[in-house]
Amino acid sequence: MKNKYIDLIEQTFEFPNEEFSVKDNELYWNEVPLMDIIKQYGTPLRIAFLPRISQNIQKARRLFNVAMAKTDYNGTYNYCYCTKSSHFSFVMEEVLKNGVNLETSSAFDINLLECLHESGHLKTDTYIICNGFKRPQYIENIQNFIRRGFKNMIPILDNKFELDLLQKDFDEDLSVGIRIASEEEPKFDFYTSRLGIRYKDIIPYYREKIKNNKHVKLKMLHFFINTGIKDTAYYWNELNKAVNMYCELRKESPDLDSLNIGGGLPIQAHLDFAYDYEYMAEEIVSQIKIICQQNGVPEPHLFTEFGSYTVGESGAMLYSIVNQKQQNDRERWNMIDSSFITTLPDTWAINQRFPFMAINNWDSEYERVHLGGLTCDSEDFYNAEVHSNAIFLPKMQDGREQYIGFFHMGAYQEALSGFGGIQHCLLPAPKLVVIDIDEDGEYYTKLFAKEQSYKSMLKILGY
Repeated sequence: MKNKYIDLIEQTFEFPNEEFSVKDNELYWNEVPLMDIIKQYGTPLRIAFLPRISQNIQKARRLFNVAMAKTDYNGTYNYCYCTKSSHFSFVMEEVLKNGVNLETSSAFDINLLECLHESGHLKTDTYIICNGFKRPQYIENIQNFIRRGFKNMIPILDNKFELDLLQKDFDEDLSVGIRIASEEEPKFDFYTSRLGIRYKDIIPYYREKIKNNKHVKLKMLHFFINTGIKDTAYYWNELNKAVNMYCELRKESPDLDSLNIGGGLPIQAHLDFAYDYEYMAEEIVSQIKIICQQNGVPEPHLFTEFGSYTVGESGAMLYSIVNQKQQNDRERWNMIDSSFITTLPDTWAINQRFPFMAINNWDSEYERVHLGGLTCDSEDFYNAEVHSNAIFLPKMQDGREQYIGFFHMGAYQEALSGFGGIQHCLLPAPKLVVIDIDEDGEYYTKLFAKEQSYKSMLKILGY
């Protein structure tokens, strides 16, 4: 009878795969023996596996460049990384090694890019797409960066007032974009995005504020869908509308040559994840080309903004089970040595699921459990996977350690939980370890941050 944990995983998913495998009843991730990492650093532990970032960037480039070659598309593909997904220096440096462009969201983003430029990681010819509602400091930082020679910095106008602010006390020429206020998914709480300028106002605004302005060129139309790039009628309809708007605007604006199809590619949120990346890239490129041909305008250069796709699959969070509680006849609670609210806030805030597996004891029988965090908050738990309304782990045994891992959580979690700040119930932020591969193909680790101390937390609180 196959009732071991390894049997459950192998029967449920295509396992092992190129990312996960088991050796001597212990889980390996990207050929890294996770138990060795745990023995060296302990838990709770946050991991960043840098090579995955470059792998995903190169994969997306291949997808779109192959799609363009197949369709004889007369434009270029430009990959942008959304800095808000993870601002860490080791992430940004790995991203920029691939010669990609960047997308920013706020004033401090520009200060971060200034540091990267001074350290030699950011070149002045990099495209920098400036999104977000622009307060005075953000405006000033954008102006200063353009003065420093970043001529490919493109502020995306989020409203009708930003262009006047950008030109105030500024003599340099500007290349700008306009963000479309796209319609939200039908099940959303409201009909139209709060971001951008609505369709009916875009051309009148261009005629009034940009067309005869000798210091401003409209270079980009920006289209963004919250749900990301998915094979749904909703996505294709919104893309179609955006490309037709591009064509209509291009006939009046000869400088307009770029379309930003914001909205990310999905990443693996569970082990039986399936997504046809090649089909989606080819269909996007093909539809844009067809619509442009029908309207008699040149195909635009394509920009994509990928944040979670870039960095999400590089992250892992490892915990140990500190104890098991039997709360009634059916419910067993495995208590982790940290908190889901503070270390994986998306599981609590938006019910996000991540690939989840045991790290050790794969040859043991399994049992259904709930996972509980250490805070006194009733919402601090994890009890279901994307593919199932239950989770299973090796049975607990007295005197035996059990470790678990959550994967592909490298985007947003540190920013949302407040890395190094005040954690719920004053639980400390975990250690952060960076893993990279050397010239010989061997992995090595570096401790980026120790577990948060009580002194640093009390200092923030004024003690």
